[in-house]
Amino acid sequence: MDVEEAEIEGRPLTSRQREVLDAALGLLVDAGETLTMSAVAQRASCSKETLYKWFGGRDGLLTATVQWQAAKVRMPTVPAEGLDRAALFDSLDGFARDWLTVLTGRTSVALNRLAVGEAGSERKGEAGSSPLGSIVLENGPSAMRRRLRPMIEAGRSAGLIAFADADEAFATFFGLVVRDVQIRLLLGEPLAPTEGEIARDAGRATEQFFALYGARPGSG
Repeated sequence: MDVEEAEIEGRPLTSRQREVLDAALGLLVDAGETLTMSAVAQRASCSKETLYKWFGGRDGLLTATVQWQAAKVRMPTVPAEGLDRAALFDSLDGFARDWLTVLTGRTSVALNRLAVGEAGSERKGEAGSSPLGSIVLENGPSAMRRRLRPMIEAGRSAGLIAFADADEAFATFFGLVVRDVQIRLLLGEPLAPTEGEIARDAGRATEQFFALYGARPGSG
């Protein structure tokens, strides 16, 4: 992603802010523990005052860090007109490739493991628990749904796919793309899919999605 194009949830990021968020992600992977403003400031060689100014506090920093990781899954483009099956397939396939690449990376695995662990701490009421679990849920799967929805709705408007509920269609696509990969990674299986394997799995998931939702004559 180019510096000029870097943003999270529509908010532009400077190159320095990107460096700070990358440092925060690195800290999560290396330390395997909850972020603190002091630890990130030291890792990124910046002041805590700067972090508070940019992110508004620890929860804001956590949110921005998760959003930055999720932003590596590129937004599918929706043509203004002339959307055909090939273009829709390519957009969904590209989205699935990015998604699997990010999901199976070391950073996402560490982040998700930490979020699951902290979610358990929240339920038990342990001191020092954080909202990382809810932040990951909102800016992971929920963010993917928000990004993909315009594309699948455009496909329906163009008569290429047919479904009654966009959220249900997304849930199906999610299941076809992710399958059991995420749970296997969380449980410690050393998956390291190659670029070719990711491309194969993304293409297969997209083909299966079209098999389920591809519009046929008379489908409405």
